[in-house]
Amino acid sequence: MISIVIADDQGMVRAGFAALLSAHADIEVIGQAEDGAQCVELVADLAPDIVLMDVRMPLMDGIEATRTIVAANVETRIIMLTTFDIDDYVFDAIRAGASGFLLKDAPPSELAEAVRIVAGGEALLAPSVTKRVIEHFATGGQKPNRTALPELTDREREILIQVARGASNTEIAASLHIAVQTVKTHVSRILFKLDARDRAQAVIAAYESGLVIPNS
Repeated sequence: MISIVIADDQGMVRAGFAALLSAHADIEVIGQAEDGAQCVELVADLAPDIVLMDVRMPLMDGIEATRTIVAANVETRIIMLTTFDIDDYVFDAIRAGASGFLLKDAPPSELAEAVRIVAGGEALLAPSVTKRVIEHFATGGQKPNRTALPELTDREREILIQVARGASNTEIAASLHIAVQTVKTHVSRILFKLDARDRAQAVIAAYESGLVIPNS
């Protein structure tokens, strides 16, 4: 059972998400918050697996709430929700430690699947979000530095490059002709070495270090 807290300043939005998610046997909504400060308190009290976090809320917005929750070193993972895919806070949300980012008008099936993916330890970035992250690091003409992040082994760099390009564990395993579990082990080691909370932050490290260059 995946436990969820929903944080949104609109009561009808919270109720809608709660109804959609509660229809799934493996998902339980255990709390609702109308602002970021209340969400931080609920996470401390209830320790949910996932928070669905609105970006714009009164008192404390979703970015600051995410930053506060992540700083507390809890196991809770956060999926940011927004109305617009051009939201100015996309990069800030990922930087704050969000593990996923979805539009509020995503189909119900996508919402439930997003919860399952993030609860399973993966990062979830909608294609429009991935595009914006890549564009943020676009420098034009630069060649990737394949010796960046010296704390990683050659194999770990190879896997991180594919992670940064959006490949799943299954796709990475197929391309490298190794077991999916082996990929998972390498990814776990990469996260540990980079002190990254999840794949989203590892992707940022890959681009910031120059290991991966957009369109290279």
